[in-house]
Amino acid sequence: MNKYKHIFFDLDRTLWDFNANSEITLNQLYRDYQLQNIFGSFLFFKSRFEYHNGKLWNAYYQNRIKKEDLMYRRFYLCLKESGADDLDLAKEIAQDFIEISPLQTKTFPKAHEMLQQLKEKGYQLHIITNGFNEVQYKKLTNCELISYFTEIITSEDAGANKPSPLIFEYALQNTGATTNNSIMVGDDLKTDIAGARKSNIDQIYFNSNKTKHSDDVTYEVNELIEITKIL
Repeated sequence: MNKYKHIFFDLDRTLWDFNANSEITLNQLYRDYQLQNIFGSFLFFKSRFEYHNGKLWNAYYQNRIKKEDLMYRRFYLCLKESGADDLDLAKEIAQDFIEISPLQTKTFPKAHEMLQQLKEKGYQLHIITNGFNEVQYKKLTNCELISYFTEIITSEDAGANKPSPLIFEYALQNTGATTNNSIMVGDDLKTDIAGARKSNIDQIYFNSNKTKHSDDVTYEVNELIEITKIL
């Protein structure tokens, strides 16, 4: 008999294709705000956004910046370094990004099929995400993923970000799960996998890019559907 009863999933870059959906959103913003006049090319705008977004999310994980600052600073820093030091414009673009991005519906291949199979097998499925409430719930709803999940655990509600043990403790308490009957599925070795491991929860590393690493993981898959063969 399988020991697992509860499966916790990360959302961004695990089920919801953040990179693809972000590119669609950034393309629209690039056109709407005529950002070619500032950045020259879309690829340059996209590359600078990804750079600053990544750095600011790392700072957010470490509680060095607030949510509100992350939302606009990732655009403000892009604009400023390209010669457009315009805080108001950055905040306008940031607000549009927050509204448009969750409307995008690209998920990783076989995400729905995998979740349906696991639910039919009787597993309790949950989300643990560092994303913001108003954004993550919209993503789940628009992608028609929300019906698969019993509990949606966000870092805002838990008062802690992955990889902190506090968010995993909060998740276990809110779902009635235990470390022994739970497993975490995620794409990020530092937040999802290391966080679960430190909390004594088994992990499935979703390594869609087949990135080489030396981390200790319970299981590893390159495609989501492979999870149904493990569980």
